[in-house]
Amino acid sequence: MSYSPCPDPALGDVDGVNAIETLIVPRAVDLGEMEVRRALPSTKRQMVGPFIFFDQMGPAEFLTDQGIDVRPHPHINLATLTYLFEGEILHRDSLGTDQTIRPGAVNWMKAGKGIVHSERTSEQKKKNGQRLFGLQTWVALPEAQEESAPEFIHYGSEDLPLLDSDGIKARIITGEAYGRTSTLETASETLYGDIEVQAGASIPIDATYEERALYTISGEIEIAGDRFEKGQLLILRPGDAITVRAISTARFMLFGGAPMGGPRYIWWNFVSSRPERIEVAKQEWANGRFDTVPGDEADFIPLPDDTNQKPRRATGGVMYP
Repeated sequence: MSYSPCPDPALGDVDGVNAIETLIVPRAVDLGEMEVRRALPSTKRQMVGPFIFFDQMGPAEFLTDQGIDVRPHPHINLATLTYLFEGEILHRDSLGTDQTIRPGAVNWMKAGKGIVHSERTSEQKKKNGQRLFGLQTWVALPEAQEESAPEFIHYGSEDLPLLDSDGIKARIITGEAYGRTSTLETASETLYGDIEVQAGASIPIDATYEERALYTISGEIEIAGDRFEKGQLLILRPGDAITVRAISTARFMLFGGAPMGGPRYIWWNFVSSRPERIEVAKQEWANGRFDTVPGDEADFIPLPDDTNQKPRRATGGVMYP
């Protein structure tokens, strides 16, 4: 998904508990084809582990002949991870990939030194319309892998380990949790899980990973007596184990990992440990030096007008100019 302007998320009215370091309520923004809620980056927090971008897409209802149409655009020095709850998206990229993603599956695209991709609703799906609801996250790469060869990997829902017991369903997308380990190999220590908890049931959140966060998808949860509704990002304090209880049947994403060894800079669709690398990428895209998407060579998203704006520095804390 291409990065589009979105107001910084605003802090909500709910009081945080001791185990919660930061509470962010993303502001919904209508991008025309669907509503997006951006939890990261924000003025309150820029990164959680390697996660530097966290967007909720929808839920959106597309009628006949409608859908998303994200034209070819570039990425460098990051990996994108797409995960859906409803609907499907057709992914194409400059490696020649042509892959449809559906609920419970994962598209992992490592940009490395550079990749171009598009994300669209297929013509077949447009015939009948669909609901679309999902998440796209960007993960920063360690410096040693920023200029590695790009790659794309698709994991079907059946390829991801699932815990289903005592009112809890936990699909482990990356990393290790609840006795399950994902086979998706990430470039650094990364945790990402899709957790569903039936009303009245509880699930522990261990302090195994240094940085952790919860993003509530649906329902209502309770932590140490405080309640949180859908559409909230809860940054957990390092080292604190907590228990999440579902007031109503609830779903949330558990994510985080080891922090990056240094700051990352972000501008448009580019992320890098070196601001000068982003400046080079701007010129490469403007001058047509990225590879094209086979069969989609004529269409693309042009470089934004604010090309002279300097990349912003993102860390686990505040953002610097």
